[in-house]
Amino acid sequence: MELSLLLEYGWVLIILIFLEGLLSADNALVLAIMSKHLPKEQQKKAINIGLLLAFIFRIGAIFIISYLFHVWQVQAIGAAYLIFIALKHLLKKDHGDKEEKGKSYRMTVAQIALADIAFAIDSILAAVALVIALPDTPMGDIGGMDGAKFIVILLGAIAGLIVIRFAAGYFVKILTERPSLETAAMLIVGWVGVKLLMHTLAHPAVHIIPHDFVEGPIWNIIFWSVMLLIAIGGWFLSGKTVKNDKQNDKQND
Repeated sequence: MELSLLLEYGWVLIILIFLEGLLSADNALVLAIMSKHLPKEQQKKAINIGLLLAFIFRIGAIFIISYLFHVWQVQAIGAAYLIFIALKHLLKKDHGDKEEKGKSYRMTVAQIALADIAFAIDSILAAVALVIALPDTPMGDIGGMDGAKFIVILLGAIAGLIVIRFAAGYFVKILTERPSLETAAMLIVGWVGVKLLMHTLAHPAVHIIPHDFVEGPIWNIIFWSVMLLIAIGGWFLSGKTVKNDKQNDKQND
């Protein structure tokens, strides 16, 4: 490849790795939230299985990119599931802990698997949207697309999986220390579901929303701004709750 082409692909790869890292953090959050009610040993097993499934689904999704990109029903199912688990958690907040403790290990793993599929779809669609405008190369086709584009998407997916691997355990610890942070985490999950829904509504077969809007700067600024606000707001609000709880404990003593 020419130097200018290598630089163009390299720059997009850097952006993609950063983007995949952010999207993978959401996936890690879901792993943490869904598994934290389990006993410690089962919790570790559930997270490890979740990581393995995340790897399988993301790599598998890369090889069926053309299918994922053209069949809007797949995107719709992913969007519906992420929005569903977010709303279920938020609406049943009062007695959610009892329901979580009643869940079996297998049920937890099944829910993690479904969430991994939804996040894999979102991750690969985001990657395709980023690399699709890159010029073709003489590398030939892999998985129904230009070989160089395929490799860039693969490297981005691997980077995302590394983030999930190291972030999931950390998020379990954070959520244990700051339980109220779960609300912000689930708001983020639901917001990612909204993003997938927007892609579904902009699909050529549905065409309720203009495709240029969903891929354009305005929606991307809105999406990432809301993500940032939820994350920052959730962190500071949960911090205040923890502080208040400690003060109450001191007063009771």
